[in-house]
Amino acid sequence: MSSPARNVLGEPLGLCCSDPLTGFYRTGRCETGPADRGAHVVCAQVTAAFLEFTRARGNDLSAAVPQAGFPGLRPGDRWCLCAARWAEAAAEGVAPPVILGATHERALEIIDLATLKKHALDLV
Repeated sequence: MSSPARNVLGEPLGLCCSDPLTGFYRTGRCETGPADRGAHVVCAQVTAAFLEFTRARGNDLSAAVPQAGFPGLRPGDRWCLCAARWAEAAAEGVAPPVILGATHERALEIIDLATLKKHALDLV
């Protein structure tokens, strides 16, 4: 029996978003596994600047893909992002805010906790 997924704070992984339904496995959580080569583990609230940034790099998250059940994202939507792309955006100053409670601990393999905390929406 596998243990439940944990977030970057060492707690049970929280829900990122159910509308639109996010996550590599479309569970609403930023869960990951061997098939998720992109490590879609950072729960973020996307911004217009981030959407433009990722579109310019060949991944237009604002474009709907109906055959995949993807409605396209708008600023303010929450989505499980690829950790490497989020880190790239952070380096360029356009990283969207993150929800630490819904960001999978695997993100820490690519992004340090201090950086995530600087961008946290849910840090008290």
